[in-house]
Amino acid sequence: MTMKSVRQTAIATIGKVQARGGAVNYLDKDVRDVYSEHVFNESVQRQRLPKAVFRQLQKTIKAGAELDNTIADAVALAMRDWAIEHGATHFTHWFQPMTGNTAEKHDSFVTPTPDGEILAQFSGKDLVRGEPDASSFPSGGLRATFEARGYTAWDPSSPAFLLENPNGATLVVPTMFISWTGDALDKKTPLLRSMEAINEQTLRLLRLFGNTTSNRVYTTVGAEQEYFLIDKHFYLARPDLINTGRTLFGAKPPKGQELDDNYFGAIPERVLSCMAEAEYELLRLGVPIKTRHNEVAPGQYEIAPTFETANLATDHQMLTMEILRKIANRHGLVCLMHEKPFAGINGSGKHNNWSLVTDDGENLLEPGETPHSNAQFLTICAAVCRAVHKYAGLLRLSAASAGNDHRLGANEAPPAIISVFLGEQLSDVFQQLAKGKARTSKKAKAIELGISMLPKLPRDAGDRNRTSPFAFTGNKFEFRAVGSNQSVAGPNTVLNTIVAESLDYICTKLEAAIRGKTDVNAAIQKLMPELVKEFAPVLFDGDNYSDEWHGEAAKRGLPNLRGTVDCVPLLTSKEIVALFKKYKVFSRRELVSRQEIILENYATTIGIEAESASIIANTMILPACLRYQADVAAAVNQAVQAGVKDAVQLKMLKELVETISAFKVAAEALDDAIAHESNGTALAHAKFMYKTVVPVMENLRTIGDKLQTIVSDNYWPLPSYNEMLFIR
Repeated sequence: MTMKSVRQTAIATIGKVQARGGAVNYLDKDVRDVYSEHVFNESVQRQRLPKAVFRQLQKTIKAGAELDNTIADAVALAMRDWAIEHGATHFTHWFQPMTGNTAEKHDSFVTPTPDGEILAQFSGKDLVRGEPDASSFPSGGLRATFEARGYTAWDPSSPAFLLENPNGATLVVPTMFISWTGDALDKKTPLLRSMEAINEQTLRLLRLFGNTTSNRVYTTVGAEQEYFLIDKHFYLARPDLINTGRTLFGAKPPKGQELDDNYFGAIPERVLSCMAEAEYELLRLGVPIKTRHNEVAPGQYEIAPTFETANLATDHQMLTMEILRKIANRHGLVCLMHEKPFAGINGSGKHNNWSLVTDDGENLLEPGETPHSNAQFLTICAAVCRAVHKYAGLLRLSAASAGNDHRLGANEAPPAIISVFLGEQLSDVFQQLAKGKARTSKKAKAIELGISMLPKLPRDAGDRNRTSPFAFTGNKFEFRAVGSNQSVAGPNTVLNTIVAESLDYICTKLEAAIRGKTDVNAAIQKLMPELVKEFAPVLFDGDNYSDEWHGEAAKRGLPNLRGTVDCVPLLTSKEIVALFKKYKVFSRRELVSRQEIILENYATTIGIEAESASIIANTMILPACLRYQADVAAAVNQAVQAGVKDAVQLKMLKELVETISAFKVAAEALDDAIAHESNGTALAHAKFMYKTVVPVMENLRTIGDKLQTIVSDNYWPLPSYNEMLFIR
């Protein structure tokens, strides 16, 4: 079958597709009965555990008390019985290695007995610790191939759950992953450490403000997930999507997102059916999905949960990506999580909404009606702004990847320059504080609709800024640079740690003032102008896409780290190593390993893209173009032989020949670049890929995309953007 017929067959097949129903009909089943039905949550624990065991487990989960190993057997027994009643045959320790994905090894409950029978066993030892092979996961030098021992350790604060399969179910136990030497080999362990750090420093500040009731402070996260859906027939005809997750060739379609008609538009029935089934599966797993809608680009969508503690939100975010991919496949679709699967239209991010909440329910980033008089809020807000300013490069690095490089700094939300948007009301308050004292807060006025039957609409005190990478949005900060394919664990580990450092700095200043007999309020009033002047350069409420802002940011001394390779050296700088060591989040050894992993992953990703582009260019695009060139040349030659010498046709043939030749030259240049020996350091190799291979690959694409616009569509071997984005 030729590639031409593959495209035609795909389009014809898609035209016959009917939207299928989901796994549940909410006309027959109450959504409240679905939520968390596959989760070993607090309600199930209360029913199945002895009271003393339940209380001890809840104390560990909610108060951070040290886990008592004596309760593990009782919890494991109850968990096993519950799982088997729901069809489980196996259990797995589910962890998040530094691949950026999740990992699992399934073990059966079944254990044979000497008398030829079997028992269903799951002990406290099985629950608390597992031992997967650690040698084949990225370790950045922490583990050699012959040093294989690694441990998974139960995270009781993230409840166990069930994942169904066609023949039953698997009990999934969320865990951490560490090496035999005690080094963190995953993304969750540092996140939990950072949560401890910010809890300690925030409580320290709250005590200075007289709060004696809060015993724990949590960082909460709500991660909005953007993604694309395309038909599976098109996906299978695109080797670049299969190998790299993004299109390496593709001319811009006549219509993209220019009309702004896709954002919040009516969701296509087939897509809505897929969304509904994915939401059903996620709700059963206790993922609190709240929002679904069309995003800006054609074929692009978003799903968003409500807020949860950072480690649980991370687990649920990883589950969300897995479920979206699995359910899309059931509907004959493919879910693309790459940050930039299609050039020329919006890419996909994962907006990370971050806040601080006490165990007695107070959101510490809630400004209230008069934020100018809310000293506790202003102090915490100032700590966040100071942290973002001081560690802007580190925060940028937390969202860095080869895929995300296509979004950040590319005149698309958000740019690579890290800045903070506070909004009109808070900006005014901090401007007052910089001068000594804040006395007023700008009030929001109602919106006059001019329609007598409708009441006045309340207006928020400040507008939103969708171009800002780090924006205050009412009672939280939204970090918008995170890539759609990334785990949110890394960015939140950094956020927690840098804010903990700022809170530590502020508390140390205030405690010294109090020891000197200064009232805490007076100490804050004296400290605040100093803080505001320190972080003022990072505050920006304007258009982050404008060229003017890039110039202004440079004057302010803000870093503009456009690519991953520009960011990575920061990770092992003296300042960053000291920061993470002080708050026991990363050791220097762990930071060096992560730096190595980021660089190796970057170079490997670009290498796979380059080789894929070369293969597609040489085995698909060039042969198709040469066939078209031969037919055009034959037609022009026939006209000449018939006595018709048409200059326009000769010019068309000449342009075609020259463009094909240029494409072949560019393909050879890419092959030469790929042949580069990867000697030297990981940084040197990554720099070569960044500075040499990426530009050569982009040049090849530019010429290839031009060819797509001049070669007959009947000859073109790859499904087009127009087909993939609009036919479903």
